[in-house]
Amino acid sequence: MADMDGFKEAEAYGFGKPQENTAFFLKGNENRGWGVKNRLSRIFNPETGRTVMLACDHGFIMGPTSGLERIDLTINPLIEYADCLMCTRGALRSVIPPTMSKPVCLRADGGTSILTDLNLNRVYDIEDVIRVNASAMAVMVAVGDKASEQMTTHNLVHTVDMGEKYGIPVLGVTAVGKDMVRDARYFRLATRICAENGASFVKTYYTEEGFETVVAQCPVPIVIAGGKKLPEDKALELAYRAIQAGAAGVDMGRNVFQSEKPLAMMQAISAVVHKGLSAKDAFELYNDAK
Repeated sequence: MADMDGFKEAEAYGFGKPQENTAFFLKGNENRGWGVKNRLSRIFNPETGRTVMLACDHGFIMGPTSGLERIDLTINPLIEYADCLMCTRGALRSVIPPTMSKPVCLRADGGTSILTDLNLNRVYDIEDVIRVNASAMAVMVAVGDKASEQMTTHNLVHTVDMGEKYGIPVLGVTAVGKDMVRDARYFRLATRICAENGASFVKTYYTEEGFETVVAQCPVPIVIAGGKKLPEDKALELAYRAIQAGAAGVDMGRNVFQSEKPLAMMQAISAVVHKGLSAKDAFELYNDAK
């Protein structure tokens, strides 16, 4: 119990100054619980409303892809320059320093690999997500895949239910298979399904045509996937165009850790996302960085 010696009665009641009710800064998440919004505020910069996520979860289906042979050597030095780290629980426990303070978006499903039929995934136990102190859970949704659409949509629904119970937001990740078309019409459908089923934010791919319609119709923020490795100037152009079309950030992996200068690439991407730098100026920043 507090020491009562020297106790003074309260006086500063702030009469005449109503308590502020501040609207939440992220699209579509005003009515979430406090825990969800607090975790989203760690992933997305409240000043810009955007995020630069560093993805290194490729190994859960692809194994040791180029640049991720040693996560401790390639990813750990980059973490401080990202807003959020997207990884698996195995990598988190084995090589990511527990002293790092960046939020983690945890890959929360797993199943088949590139050797078999992709996307036949199951989701993690929510208790394990809590144990590693994740700020968000990422779940793949394979809209249009006859073999896995129902299963992966159910995975998302279940994960959202658990996330709402424990105050953890969910990132719906739109899968793209060999029979799915990469166009705005498809991604409008896929992102909307993720959002309608409760995802707090959605990760999808940029399209050259109509991406602004993908963003406009989705009631929650969209972050774009980097996808396959591109030349640095092209990757920065991709990020710039997506942000200009309304994306709330990027989640890049190969275009960072497979770059000739990964640290410089992280800084250039961050400048595009948070400072509004053009792709040309960001590429100059990349080239000037040592």
